[in-house]
Amino acid sequence: MLLFLSVIIAKAQQLTKDQSELRSLSTTWDLDKENRQGNFKFTPYKPVYVTAGRWSNNPNTLPLSENPVYSSTVPKEFNNYEAKFQLSFKTKVAQSLFFGVGDLWVGYTQKAHWQIYNTEISRAFRELNYEPELMLNFPLNLEIAGLTLKMAGVTFNHQSNGRDIPRSRSWNRVIFNFAFESENLQLYVSPWIRLSDEEDENPLITSYIGNGRVTAIYKLKKNTFYAIGTNTFTLKDNRGSLEFNYLYPINKDLNLQAQFFTGYGETLVDYNHHQTTFGLGVSFINW
Repeated sequence: MLLFLSVIIAKAQQLTKDQSELRSLSTTWDLDKENRQGNFKFTPYKPVYVTAGRWSNNPNTLPLSENPVYSSTVPKEFNNYEAKFQLSFKTKVAQSLFFGVGDLWVGYTQKAHWQIYNTEISRAFRELNYEPELMLNFPLNLEIAGLTLKMAGVTFNHQSNGRDIPRSRSWNRVIFNFAFESENLQLYVSPWIRLSDEEDENPLITSYIGNGRVTAIYKLKKNTFYAIGTNTFTLKDNRGSLEFNYLYPINKDLNLQAQFFTGYGETLVDYNHHQTTFGLGVSFINW
């Protein structure tokens, strides 16, 4: 993992030309012939960051599920403060599929919540989320409402936390991706369909986390803002989450990061647990 991370950071540094500009979708996803990087090269995917101090107003000490087999009965005394980090990379495994325009990618993201300040539980990791993906993308160039639709695709996504019963959580979904951009703005619109699961560990996960995600990234000189929102898109029992991030460069390879989250599903075990969190840390790779 450390080797992968070093390769990704080095690749991100090569791709970063000017901190006042967003990395284009064409560069990120090899959408143009002149931006082709070839296959089996590890490149940045989602942000890579470390949040040394994260505060929660409502730690989930007793994770519950609508499936009683996966409901905890013994609470754990989690602190309000913990550390958090995320690693993420992708690689293209095939290109020019389906009439010479489709690219097949494999992506992987890992998110960790670490009770590093909690000596009562030996500074244990509270939650680890693993998210491998298989993505098929197609380049586009369509003008819509002042934005350019640069890419559309479909993803098979698996997410799990690798825990034993009753804290085990996992699900599979098919995600449809649409990526837009303008000069200083990028927008990803990603509705999804959950796939059925016989041993359902989290039956109502889409009723809390939602049925889709919107990610918006905006660059204003050296300042970067990005927000990730999920929603059920229903009038009744409307739920979801909002994560907002602010980045300011310390140098060309390191950013100060502030992160705010409110809603359901900050981690997989928290899918039906509402909380508001705030964290400060540093980021190495961004969108």
